[in-house]
Amino acid sequence: MVIYLAGLQAIPTDLYEAAEIDGANWYQRIFRITLPMLSPTIFFQLITGVIFTMQIFTETFIMTDGGPANASLFYLLYLYRQAFQNFKMGYASALAWVFFIAILLLTVILFATAKFWVFYEAESDEDN
Repeated sequence: MVIYLAGLQAIPTDLYEAAEIDGANWYQRIFRITLPMLSPTIFFQLITGVIFTMQIFTETFIMTDGGPANASLFYLLYLYRQAFQNFKMGYASALAWVFFIAILLLTVILFATAKFWVFYEAESDEDN
């Protein structure tokens, strides 16, 4: 929330004042000023959220340790079991590399699609 608050505070109030003078309602101000100007912050939060979500381990390890009949066995918990309970270090390191490549691919896909929806204020100066 602090990052979103910093992103909102970085939006110039001149834009809102100009939009209000031009007759924009609150809906137009949100979707044509706030969201485009906040899109780099949303993009950053999306990338960090995807990475942190894929790294869920502690909660399942402490609470269920994989759950009844491996119902809550996540990838990292499986990797941990292979490495430190079954002592299959080579297999676990291969799992870690696959996990790294999966996160890398998701991040690359997010960066590739960002040019369609992330607005950077510096880019608008270059176009003029």
